[in-house]
Amino acid sequence: MLKRINWYKILFISIWTISLASLLLLMGFVHKKDRETLCKEVKIWITGHQFFIEQQEVHAIMFQGNPVIGKKLATINLHRIEKRLTSNPYIQYAQVYADLDGVIYVNIKQREPILRIFNGINQDFYIDQNGYKMPVSINYTAPVLVANGHIEETFNYKIDTLKTPIAKNLYQIAKFVQQNNFWNQQIEQIFVRENGDIELTPRVGEHQIILGTADSLAIKFNQLMAFYKQILPKKGWSTYKNINLKYARQIVCEHKGIIKEVDSNSIAKIENSLQFSNTTR
Repeated sequence: MLKRINWYKILFISIWTISLASLLLLMGFVHKKDRETLCKEVKIWITGHQFFIEQQEVHAIMFQGNPVIGKKLATINLHRIEKRLTSNPYIQYAQVYADLDGVIYVNIKQREPILRIFNGINQDFYIDQNGYKMPVSINYTAPVLVANGHIEETFNYKIDTLKTPIAKNLYQIAKFVQQNNFWNQQIEQIFVRENGDIELTPRVGEHQIILGTADSLAIKFNQLMAFYKQILPKKGWSTYKNINLKYARQIVCEHKGIIKEVDSNSIAKIENSLQFSNTTR
């Protein structure tokens, strides 16, 4: 007895065979077109809030004086161009690709510094938002916090990680300050004392803020905010020489050579009377 023919299976296999053949034909056509397509234009986008690098510099890094307009896309090594771009210390990320119309697209993200360090051997360099050292530029100065004093962190003029505890502390402080609108406007400079204590210089007020280290930053800055809102308006912004936050749950103030301590109970009362908001940008 003859088996019944499964026409549905035959139809299914036929459709898939035709589809696969069509796909292979289309891929061959696209590949041929891609190999014959000439470069007509290069479009460059640079993102970031800094101005370390411009489109002309990007173009020069990409092609190193060799024009690509009119060349076949197949002869242009886009991967190599990406590697050239990311080797630049001011470029964090680069993506290079082309379309079938002959346009090369370049997307670049710049490094974003948050701190500039002047170390003990007269070197200066930036620390970016990811905690990497990067060089300063002769063409552009980033508007960021500046740290100086007894800083041993050195720089070998290439992208590198932080090595010393002091530099890591400075990075944590700069990152915290940058993320808070008020402190970003108020804190102007960071100084490292000989004993390793970190000191902040405010824009408003004649006092220095002794932070100590970068531990418990949220608590320390909340205490300072409470002090700013409750004490300084009554005593005056030029009353105190130093405001010391390095000790847990207390503020030690130096006023005309007299050291006064604000204990933890007083701080708690001040903090409870306020509604803190660590608003970030």
